[in-house]
Amino acid sequence: MNRFVIADPQLCIGCNTCMAACSETHKVQGLQVYPRLKVVKIGELTAPMLCHQCDDAPCARVCPVNAITHENNMIVLNESLCIGCKLCGLVCPFGAITPSGSKPVDMPDFFEQYVPKERLLDVPDSLPTMNPFLAWNAGIRNVAVKCDLCDFSDEGPACINVCPTDALHLVEENQLENESAKRRNASIDVMPPEFDIFISRQENT
Repeated sequence: MNRFVIADPQLCIGCNTCMAACSETHKVQGLQVYPRLKVVKIGELTAPMLCHQCDDAPCARVCPVNAITHENNMIVLNESLCIGCKLCGLVCPFGAITPSGSKPVDMPDFFEQYVPKERLLDVPDSLPTMNPFLAWNAGIRNVAVKCDLCDFSDEGPACINVCPTDALHLVEENQLENESAKRRNASIDVMPPEFDIFISRQENT
């Protein structure tokens, strides 16, 4: 089972601190600054939506350049290999992959180097409110971005570290097994006496 971050809507206050921390942390690493999670609101509840690190990873299956791979118990997206085809974002069942048009701080500005800015002045930019799957901006290279669990950091996911209400948690395989065992035991404790009689009869037959 892959590691993943889970959010508790009962604790989330919708402050967007996790998004800001995610953006800044990846900017420092020279990666896309677009946040890897997005706080969504359903009714009165808010919670961040981010990659579930799916075991079957449909995003990896459709990537034509193998920029998405299964490594270190997570789904890894290599931004340097991505060609911006957007197929991964289209097949993601959770909408957790977004095309980003920001420029990594360690990427040479090829367009400014080889294409004078004045040649791009008559090319209109897409509106900031436009869906990122439809947006375009001359001179900007779009690549896919998704949660990478801040695997480059010894401190773990930045979103978890900054959340003021502890609404975000990193789930690993052993934690999931322990939680399942707790729930099974809890369900047995609340079973009515008739259930114990039924079990004893089944054991005696």
